[in-house]
Amino acid sequence: MKIWVDADACPVVIKEILFKAAERTKITTTLVANHYLKTPPSRYISFMQVRAGFDIADDEIVKQVNAGDLVITSDIPLADEVITKKGYALSPRGELYTTSNIKSRLNIRDFMDTMRASGIQTGGPAPLNQSDRQAFANHLDSILSKYSRLNK
Repeated sequence: MKIWVDADACPVVIKEILFKAAERTKITTTLVANHYLKTPPSRYISFMQVRAGFDIADDEIVKQVNAGDLVITSDIPLADEVITKKGYALSPRGELYTTSNIKSRLNIRDFMDTMRASGIQTGGPAPLNQSDRQAFANHLDSILSKYSRLNK
């Protein structure tokens, strides 16, 4: 298993949780972004900078991800592609995307895009709160524990 992070919009607090998890579990974690990001010195944490452009980082993650890898993203189409490749997709808010919920999430996303395109103000997501961070940490721990048990 490798962990891939759609890092352009990933909150700092989530990156910090991931850095600790990478060190604890010794799982390679790669942040992918189109601008430079500082990462702590670690043999398990790396950064991949891609050129600027729409979905360039997402496309690189899809190209690199393998079955069983974990991708951290709030991008629903990217999550769908990861699930199609038999990977795991987890949002920074702790929502685990699965084959049973990804299509409805895509439909909601498309509906909201249509509303915004017609001029309706939909607002953005609420700020990340403590329960979001806890949900993320709990799902991450669950996925990594399951991986650890399967590879003993």
